[in-house]
This record gives sequence, C-alpha cells and structure tokens, in this order.
Amino acid sequence: MVGSSSLSTRANKDKMKVITYFKEAFNELIYKVSWPTWAELQSSAIVVMVTSLIIALIVFGMDTAFQNLLKFIYGMFFTNPGA
Repeated sequence: MVGSSSLSTRANKDKMKVITYFKEAFNELIYKVSWPTWAELQSSAIVVMVTSLIIALIVFGMDTAFQNLLKFIYGMFFTNPGA
C-alpha cells in the first residue's frame, strides 16, 4: 500500500480547506457584514410591497386592455351568425 498515505494526506488537506472556508465565512458574516436595523428592514419591506402592488396593477391593466382589443379584433372577423 504505497499510495495510501498520500491519499490520506490529501484527504486531510481537503478537509482542512473546507473547515477553513467555513470558519472564514462565519467570521465574515459576524464581524464584517453590516446588517440592517429593524427599522431599515421595515421600510424596505414597505417599499417592496408598494412597488409590487403598482407593478401588479400595471400588468392587470395591460392584460385587460389586450383582452378587450383581441375581443374587438376577433369580433370583426369571426362573428357568430346564430348568436
């Protein structure tokens, strides 16, 4: 078993790389990231909700307009004589 010790050494190095990665990621999240305050989160949430509502109303208006336009166009060409 000549190569088994080199495989074990490589596995230990890979394991240490993963452990180091998670330690550094944790330290960065705790000490370097500036987290927003509760008030900032609330105001951002309100902005997102209002913007989403405005976009939904615009999409609803466009959908209604196209629906009526297509009904008008189809009504000109495909009239039902029995109705």
